[in-house]
Amino acid sequence: MASPVSASVKRLTLVACILGSGVAFLDGTVVNVALPTIQRELGGGLAAQQWVANAYLLTLGSFILVGGSLGDVYGERRVFAVGVGGFGAISVLCALAPSIGVLVALRAVQGLAGALLVPSSLAVIVATFSVGERGPAIGTWTAWAGIFGVLGPLVGGGLLNVTSWRAVFLINVPLVIATLVLVLSAMPQRPRVPGERHLDWVGAMLCALGLGGAVFALIEQPRLGWGSPAVVWSLVGGIALFVLFLVREARTRDPMLPLGLFRGRNFAAGNVETLSMYAGLSILFFFLTLFLQQVGGYSPLKSGLATLPTTLVLFALSRRFGTLADRYGPRFFMGVGPLIAAGGLALFLRVGVPVDYWGTVLPALLVFSLGLSMTVAPLTAAVLAGVRVDQAGIGSAVNNAIARVAGLVGTAAVGALIAARYASAIDHALAGVPLGPSGRASVAAAKQLTIGVPSVHAVRPSVGLSIRHAATQASLDSFHFGLAISAALVALGGIVGIVWIRNPERAVEAARCEAGQLVAAPADAAGCHEPLSEAPAPGAA
Repeated sequence: MASPVSASVKRLTLVACILGSGVAFLDGTVVNVALPTIQRELGGGLAAQQWVANAYLLTLGSFILVGGSLGDVYGERRVFAVGVGGFGAISVLCALAPSIGVLVALRAVQGLAGALLVPSSLAVIVATFSVGERGPAIGTWTAWAGIFGVLGPLVGGGLLNVTSWRAVFLINVPLVIATLVLVLSAMPQRPRVPGERHLDWVGAMLCALGLGGAVFALIEQPRLGWGSPAVVWSLVGGIALFVLFLVREARTRDPMLPLGLFRGRNFAAGNVETLSMYAGLSILFFFLTLFLQQVGGYSPLKSGLATLPTTLVLFALSRRFGTLADRYGPRFFMGVGPLIAAGGLALFLRVGVPVDYWGTVLPALLVFSLGLSMTVAPLTAAVLAGVRVDQAGIGSAVNNAIARVAGLVGTAAVGALIAARYASAIDHALAGVPLGPSGRASVAAAKQLTIGVPSVHAVRPSVGLSIRHAATQASLDSFHFGLAISAALVALGGIVGIVWIRNPERAVEAARCEAGQLVAAPADAAGCHEPLSEAPAPGAA
């Protein structure tokens, strides 16, 4: 249990964690809005534009386990501060980048800083808050993370209307300064026992290279395809190196990743549920945005605003469900929440063309968002509940890494299935239609979209109408297919939660007390009259 800490210190520490990790979440979306403007000014073509985003994702995903381990070895407060400060300094350099090559390199370094601060922010919460307070604290952290992610496109779009793309990197600086002030003035430092832990440098390199190869392959697969040697060998080599990493961790005396963590039932189950949930989650938001823009005719800004209700529901309910999960145990929420979310995803099968946002998309999003808000904070808290404070960094990093890899696998693997189904549906619908050279070129262009309706301005009107109708129906069918897979994955996460997750005895006892049940032991009976934890009044943390 965390050492006694005053309510004001806890509150300021939570604010620091929200602001610090919020910088990373904000940066992840605000930069994407500026990519076309960056490409026009610095050049480099489409591939360089993509790597401005992907270089950050590659190093973040590759080093996140190393970053979590560093927090456990050297102290989560220290590593969090270094990560936040480094992120801010590199942001300034990104704003000053003279060429696209320099910017891509700096974004890779920025990903390293993100790999330090993201897992450390949750480790700080674990070290600062007692067991009974972590659910609400993690719920608040989760809610604000969603807000920062949504603010990215809005803030980025506003800045690009009035100033240069370089400003999207400079908006990090005030947040970084505020975070560092809070870290230095209020955030408690967990005392480190001399010689307690040492970083497993060989394991760290095997881990980074293994994850790096796999993440590189999953990032490049949509552009190069599964048949590309670069994708295949990166994936095979990455998996082989990561297996070597696991073998080493099982044998070394002071492992970077203690594999014994996975003997904890809730830690193992929570990470399996994370894998399933976040794969489904990534499929929804990637293909919903794609469908709304390329079939529904939404602008990028409008499609971003279309998913805003999810963030608002998470913001309103995450802390509440975190509190309830602490009181009654996480099993119900981690089981029923994903099933409700899967029901919301199933409602997307009602979406048609033209898109009726208010009648089909919004109701599905609201049901999905309710289930998601029931799940996220209890899931994170359950994963970290069984982890020792001095292993909270690597525990958080494992969960973060699984969530990110699940997202990449979900969009890459299911994206390939959806693209194949889309191409097959178009070919079937146009069988026997005399397309001509221009029509065949338009169909070939359509197949590059994954889903979408191609331009037919150079095609005879009658053929163009057939192509547009075929592409629209194929897109709708493929979108429904992808969302059905997403619903199945999210529902699988709920089944894992119901079957595998176990409520801590503390939460079971509290639930019995609230139900007015008699308990046998006098000590238990006394517990019914005591607070579940030493948490301050609602809102104080």
